[in-house]
This record gives sequence, C-alpha cells and structure tokens, in this order.
Amino acid sequence: MHLIINGKEMHTPDSISVTELLTHLQLEDKMAIVEINESIINKSSYEVTKLADGDRIEIVHFVGGG
Repeated sequence: MHLIINGKEMHTPDSISVTELLTHLQLEDKMAIVEINESIINKSSYEVTKLADGDRIEIVHFVGGG
C-alpha cells in the first residue's frame, strides 16, 4: 500500500491500522496526533482505523527536553 506520511512516500503492508503504523514507525510509545486526509483521528480510534492506499497522513509527536 502506498501512503504519504508527513510529505514523504512510504509503502506499507495492506490493511494497516493507525496503531500498526505508529508501531512500524517506532512511535507507539510517544504522544502523537494523527491526521488522515485532513481529519484528526481520536486516539481511542487508532486501533480500528484502517488506512487506505493513497491516504495522506500527518503525524505530530512531542519531544521532551529543554
């Protein structure tokens, strides 16, 4: 499956969920906001929200430090 993540093309297995994508990107332990095709997804829906070929995804995660 072909996705655009933060402006970059990426290929993933078919029928991947938001949770699986975050795991694949090693962001599963980070506080992140995910937007799919200009719609913000509630964190409670990450596991059941499946991505589709051609989706445009923006992921913002927070980095601690000073």
